[in-house]
Amino acid sequence: MASDPRWNGARTRGRSRSMNTDEFEDRLKALRPRLHRYCARMTGSAVHGEDVLQDSLVKALQARAQGAGVDNLEAWLFRIAHNASLDFLRERSRTTVVPLTEDVEAAPMPEADIVAISFRTFLRLPELQRCAVILRDVLGHSVEEIAGIAACSPAAAKSALQRGRAALRQLAQAPEDTRLPLISDPDRRKITTYVHLFRSGDFDAIRAMLADDVKLDLVNRLRLEGRDKIGLYFTRYAEETKWRFALGAVEGQPAMLVFDSTGPMARPAHFVLIGWSESRIIAIRDFLFAPYVLEAIDWVRLG
Repeated sequence: MASDPRWNGARTRGRSRSMNTDEFEDRLKALRPRLHRYCARMTGSAVHGEDVLQDSLVKALQARAQGAGVDNLEAWLFRIAHNASLDFLRERSRTTVVPLTEDVEAAPMPEADIVAISFRTFLRLPELQRCAVILRDVLGHSVEEIAGIAACSPAAAKSALQRGRAALRQLAQAPEDTRLPLISDPDRRKITTYVHLFRSGDFDAIRAMLADDVKLDLVNRLRLEGRDKIGLYFTRYAEETKWRFALGAVEGQPAMLVFDSTGPMARPAHFVLIGWSESRIIAIRDFLFAPYVLEAIDWVRLG
């Protein structure tokens, strides 16, 4: 029973208030993959889900520094992540309502089926239905816990769960609309050059392309700014021989896909997004230490 994810939140009760800073940050790190599963499906994007997750963790750390009392750490964090996801969606006005009849199906979907459903399919559910299905069928929360996180009554949470399950079944049976990467010729040339230089190990040429104030986000590990401070990043890649690099797109964005030659290469092990200002690299976002982002992600190899 202790392995059931529905008990994770219960184990935090009575402990959160007395945690020191290191213990608190360790718990945040341990919960990060579960929180990302929620944020990614709520926002319809693994990459945007990571943005919302980072924003949620910053808010949690700030609230703790201001003396916020927490009785149930996991429920508290999911409440923060829920509100941050709604803020993200409302800023972009991306919510689409799915009309449903009263004839709903209450049975949960098998975990293997629900994990395979794309993030964009979840995005087509109304917010409360999406919240209820993710928390119950993906993460194992109870209806009462869903009500607490979504700030609604248990009856409303149960109704949203039933409707969301029925809608998800209907949507999962519809043909998947493939998201084709719309990459301009200049952008394609830039990312192609970047991937080619990685393949050939010409990291000096890449360093010459960096802007002075380039930002490196090694997601879930560290952030650095300035071309002089991120040299070790390329050195580490130069020392590792197992990686194979390919041009691709992730959720429609140009990306460098990274494959692990020591294991199955049907899917990338991680990916890297590059930000440009004309011919200069101004941002590198590397998901090496965030494998949870790859779950059900939209990607395509282009070369």
